Amino acid sequence: MLLATWNINSINARLSHIQEFLDNYEPDILCMQETKVVDEKFPRDIFIDRGYEIEIYGEKSYNGVAIASKHAIADVARGFRIEIAKGSRRLISATIGDVNIVNLYIPNGQAVGSEKYHYKLEWLCALKLHIEENYKPHDKLVICGDFNIAPDDLDIYKPEEWNGSIMASPEERDHLESIKQWGFVDLFRQHHKEGGLFTWWDYQAGAFRRNAGFRIDHIWATESVAEHCSAVMIANELRKLDKPSDHAPVLAEFDL
Repeated sequence: MLLATWNINSINARLSHIQEFLDNYEPDILCMQETKVVDEKFPRDIFIDRGYEIEIYGEKSYNGVAIASKHAIADVARGFRIEIAKGSRRLISATIGDVNIVNLYIPNGQAVGSEKYHYKLEWLCALKLHIEENYKPHDKLVICGDFNIAPDDLDIYKPEEWNGSIMASPEERDHLESIKQWGFVDLFRQHHKEGGLFTWWDYQAGAFRRNAGFRIDHIWATESVAEHCSAVMIANELRKLDKPSDHAPVLAEFDL
């Protein structure tokens, strides 16, 4: 099974890129973030024509998440049981085969100390509660998406310039580590111990050309799934396309 996560930064702006990705990689499951379109205007056909089922949870111009799968999708749930920001569509979950998938778009937070930053920390607390209420560490569970946090200095270009800033502040990292300690394995780090491998590069100042990036897009799994993960890669060639998303897809292969 090949699972991919990708912040596409507007599905309508990246239709050709998504089609190229699906045709070249043929993932069994694709989790998307920042679809930025209401459900009734989501371009379902590009997935259906390729044999995918598609479940979506979108809003106009902002946020939005979706799961496409070549296998049957069951038990779909959208959002938290008690939403902390009504209308902000950032989480969709489903069961595919015997694996639970939670697709996340964690808030960016804008700047440390800002109102949006405190909302981000609140959202992370709500996410941990959501996981604790709905799953057990022995379940087959994958959480993936744009976490908007670089967990470690290895995940940042020139960390000495960014430590303490948004996506790398101690509070964000502590909240994310608390979720990880519930029972997750960072699948990328299971296979890659080195730094300099990123998933997001700003559009400004030639960041991609200089590889001045962050690793903020993640695939985490409980041990019962992680032990079957044979490879993880970043498809950074998608970032080289004309008018790309500022994120590259991350893919994990499982012997399931």
